Amino acid sequence: MKIVLASASPRRLELVKQIGLEPQVIVREFAELEGANIAPKELVEANAEGKGKIVVAEIGDATPVVSADTIVVIDNNILGKPKTNEEAKKMLTKLNGNEHEVFTAVAVFYKGKTLVETVATKVEFRLLTETELDSYIALGESLDKAGGYGIQGQGAVLIEKINGSYDNVVGLPLAKLYTMLKQIGGMEDGL
Repeated sequence: MKIVLASASPRRLELVKQIGLEPQVIVREFAELEGANIAPKELVEANAEGKGKIVVAEIGDATPVVSADTIVVIDNNILGKPKTNEEAKKMLTKLNGNEHEVFTAVAVFYKGKTLVETVATKVEFRLLTETELDSYIALGESLDKAGGYGIQGQGAVLIEKINGSYDNVVGLPLAKLYTMLKQIGGMEDGL
């Protein structure tokens, strides 16, 4: 099935291909909302919907358009993507030895209809040494990932356990996407 993926994330592209979707990637600039004055669920949903709306306004929604946004939340603090290694170190230090949640909102636009849903997954970091944190940051995986780590890369060794969707932590909960596409009428029944 063909979809438009309104995301520049190579991880999301790999995930949608994994379930047999044929994505055309179209990304437009969108100023993501940030801030502590908005609930995590509302923040990711607004960002996911905003990213998709810009693409739909340009190309329409005759083909399903899928967009998403992911954040990490610990102690009511929202962690986005670090811009520097120093920011990554601060984020990973907060996560070190603690449990946090990863929120991903998925927006699907198709034939005048819009669905936006959020999945949350609990992730527990093992207790890391300073050397382990610095070594991970030196790998360069931190800068384009919410919370400063990627579970699908070498960051997997940082994780003690997860409770919920692994795909959600990577950046796109596939079971949720599949059910949303079925619900909106963009996918036939069956795999």
